[in-house]
Amino acid sequence: MPDAIRFTRKAPINKPAPHSETLCIAVHLPALQLEVFVPLWQQVERESASVVLKQNRVIAMSDDARKAGVRADMRRGGVQMLLPEAQFFVQDSEREAAAISAIALALLRYTPQVSIADNASILLDIGASLRLFGGLRSLRQQIRSTVNTLGYSLTTGCAPTAKSAWLFAIHAARHQHRQRQGHVCLQISRLHKALDQLPIHLLMNALAWQDFLHGLACYRLADLRALPRPGLQRRCGKTLLEELDQAYSLHSAPQIWVVADPEFHARLELPDRLDSTDALFSYSRNLLCQLSGWLNAHHLAVKQIRLELQHERGRQAVPPSMLDIQLAEASWQEAHLLPLFKEKLAHLHLPAAVIALSLHAPHTVALEVSSDSLFPDTLSKPEEHQHLLALLVARLGANHVLRPFPKADHRPEIANQWISVMHNDKLSDKKVASTSLLRPSWLLNQAIALEVRRHKPCFGSELNLISPAERIEAGWWSDQTQVRDYFVAVDSNHVRYWIYRERPSHAENTEPSWFLHGIFG
Repeated sequence: MPDAIRFTRKAPINKPAPHSETLCIAVHLPALQLEVFVPLWQQVERESASVVLKQNRVIAMSDDARKAGVRADMRRGGVQMLLPEAQFFVQDSEREAAAISAIALALLRYTPQVSIADNASILLDIGASLRLFGGLRSLRQQIRSTVNTLGYSLTTGCAPTAKSAWLFAIHAARHQHRQRQGHVCLQISRLHKALDQLPIHLLMNALAWQDFLHGLACYRLADLRALPRPGLQRRCGKTLLEELDQAYSLHSAPQIWVVADPEFHARLELPDRLDSTDALFSYSRNLLCQLSGWLNAHHLAVKQIRLELQHERGRQAVPPSMLDIQLAEASWQEAHLLPLFKEKLAHLHLPAAVIALSLHAPHTVALEVSSDSLFPDTLSKPEEHQHLLALLVARLGANHVLRPFPKADHRPEIANQWISVMHNDKLSDKKVASTSLLRPSWLLNQAIALEVRRHKPCFGSELNLISPAERIEAGWWSDQTQVRDYFVAVDSNHVRYWIYRERPSHAENTEPSWFLHGIFG
C-alpha cells in the first residue's frame, strides 16, 4: 500500500457559523480495513473469501465470508470451520493511515479544503466547487469514481456542516451495508429534522454512555436534545454536548486542512508478485490519481513522469525497471496522462516480477490557465492537440512524430528541416517559412531525374509549368553549390509537383536537366 503521504497541516482555523454557501461532503470508507489488502477491483477477481483479524478476532470480512456466516468478533478457529479456504490478514494501522492520506491527496483536485476526520473519514468543503464540476450530483459521482479508482468503496453524506455530513455518511454505511450512498441535505432549515432521526450511537462521545442513555429511553438524537442540558452535562460531560451542537450547526469545530508536500513521491506495495503489465496498470493508475490531485493542489503541470518498478530484494535482487514518460507539453489532467501510461506499460519488458511501484514527478512547471472564449470550441483546444501528440509519441516513438523546423537558408535541402515534437528548441526562421508559399512541406529524400519529351519534363505524363521561376543561386561558400530554377508543375491528373531545372554550369552544355523535388498535398 502507499507510504504515508507527508502533509503539512495548517493551524486550526475557527470557521464562522455556516451560511448558505457552505456545503460539505463527508467520505467514509467502511471497508478500509479489508481493502488495504484486497483493493476493490481485485475483489471481483478473487474467488476465496478474505477476513481481517485483530487479536485473533474478526473485525472485517468480504461479502463472500459474510454470506458463509462469518460475523464480527468471531475467532479464527470458528472462521476456519466455516471457510477452510479463507485468506486471513492482520490489521495494519499504518497501511490504513497511508491509504487515507493517499485518498485525501487525490481529492485535493476538487477543493483545497480537505481534512481527515475520525472513523476512516475525509471531509471536503465544496461550497466553491459546485459550478466548476457541474453541480452537486456530478461532483459526488466524480468523487466516488476517484475513490473507487484508488481501490476503495465509500459512502457519502452532504450537509451544510461538516459534522452533520459526517453523521450522514457513517449512518449510510451502517444502515444497509454500503447499499445507500448517503443522505443529502442542502438547507439548514431541513437539517434538524433529518438529524433528529439518527441513532445516538453515531456520536463518538455517546458510545461510553449508550447503555445509560438507552435506560432513559433515549435512542435518537431528537431524544438526546430533549434531555435537560445541565443534567446531561453533569452526567456525560461537556464533550457530548459540544459534538451535538456541532451537528446541529449551533457552533462549528475548527478544521485542520491538509496541504500536500512540495515534492511528489508516492509508493505502492503490491499484495502479490506481478509479472503482467496489464495487472500493473490498475496499480499505476492508483499512483497517477494521487499525482493528479497533487498537481491540482499546487497549480502545477508535469512534463516528465518517472515510474520505478521494484523487483526482488536480498540475494536474488534485481535492479528496478525505470519507465520515463516525456511530454511535449506540460499536462495535469489524469485523462491525458492515463493513455500514455497504458501505451508505455504495454511495450515494457519486465526482467522479473514486480513487488512495488514508485512514482516521481521530477519536472514540473507552473500551470498556465487560458481564458475561455464566449463561444468555446472544444475540438480546437490546444491541450487536445498536445494530448494527441503525446499519445502518438507513446505509441510510435519520439523519432516518428515530427514538427517543422525551418532554417534560414535558400537551399531547400537545408531550409526544410523536421525535428521531434519532444524537442524543446522552439527557435526557427519563421520568415523563411512565411515567404516560401510555393514550396511543399515535404521534400523527397533524393530528387528524381525527369525524362524530357518535346522540350517538356515528364513524370508519367507531360508536366505543365503553372508558376514563375524561383531562382536559387546559393552554397558557393561550401561544396553544396546550387544553381537551379524551381517551378510548380501539374500533370494530366491535376497533381501538383515541385520541380527544378538545373542550369548548366558551362556555356557549351546547353541541354537543361529536370528533377522532381517535392509533391504538394
